[in-house]
Amino acid sequence: MLNVLLTASVSFVITFLAIPVIIRMAEQKKLYDLPDARKLHTKPIASLGGVGIYIGFSLACLLFVSSQVNPEFQYFFAAASVIFFLGIKDDILILSATKKLIGQIAAAAIIIHMADIRITSMHGLFGINELPEAFSLALSYITFVVIINAFNLIDGVDGLAGTLGLLTMCVFGAYFYMIDQVAYAILSFAMAGSLVAFLIFNYNPAKIFMGDSGSLLLGLVNSILVIKFIAVADSPLVTFPVQSAVAVGFAILMVPLADTLRVFSIRIFHGRSPFSPDRNHFHHMLLDRGMNHKYVTFCCLLLNMLFISIAYFGRGLGPTYVMLTILAVALGVLGMIMYSKRAELATASQMQTNAEPVYHSITKVVPITTEAAVAEN
Repeated sequence: MLNVLLTASVSFVITFLAIPVIIRMAEQKKLYDLPDARKLHTKPIASLGGVGIYIGFSLACLLFVSSQVNPEFQYFFAAASVIFFLGIKDDILILSATKKLIGQIAAAAIIIHMADIRITSMHGLFGINELPEAFSLALSYITFVVIINAFNLIDGVDGLAGTLGLLTMCVFGAYFYMIDQVAYAILSFAMAGSLVAFLIFNYNPAKIFMGDSGSLLLGLVNSILVIKFIAVADSPLVTFPVQSAVAVGFAILMVPLADTLRVFSIRIFHGRSPFSPDRNHFHHMLLDRGMNHKYVTFCCLLLNMLFISIAYFGRGLGPTYVMLTILAVALGVLGMIMYSKRAELATASQMQTNAEPVYHSITKVVPITTEAAVAEN
């Protein structure tokens, strides 16, 4: 327990001290994420919060996780570094979807083939148990890519990705501690500590954004934890087995996963790339119905907690029935939102966005060359 608490405390302190330095550096170097017609913020804001998260998370893990006792963790950190630097480049220079996908697959390959973290069984979901190796590898790659992008895409409202990530980290961390998988509990609470520190500066009105370097890293860590959770949770050998582990694991990540799968499906149906940007996410729908950033974040948090509760307390029904139940609830909630009355007036952020000039650039974080340009915003 002491190591877990120290890990969370160290990651929190490091990230909390790093974020103001990053904000000041962004101000001095004039590095900002500038608003445009699709974005919700209306003034230039630094999007390098992932740097603080990565530093706090990595240092805390390196201090308290022994690579000799847990050799797979060296590959976790290697994959995390690949994802982090991929995200940093995308925060500064716009990367094509193909290059981002290649980087994500490379990180997934390190974990799947070198750390041997992959999905080998569906544990009875839809009557499927052990998977052939080729199908196991394909499903593992898809799972990594989808979850990594799920947290990247849900990061559209102040505090949303960080709050949902904090929830998932606490759930996974508590479970792994209960079954004496201390290293994975440390991994979870190291990220949780960094997220708490980051959220202090990210809640509306945000002083800094997570950026792709933070959201992609958060997605990668969730991918590792959920696959490990599925592998061990329903084993009779653990001290606290969880039935319907696949469905419960899906429920823990339900809001970002469901939103991403829905948006990807809509884009593919309309003949577009699944990675093409739009304003069709769940948080956009809530904003269009008059909610502000804080209410959207709180609503998504409660909704994710509802899915976790349904899956956990209904786990005795079996994975198939639990999965169908949470999918039915998700469709019901989505239907209620879609057919509810849209706000007659645009939200304040939308009206301000329309009033602001639209910036066009080949970079996402753009250096502003004059102080007047900042003052105007």
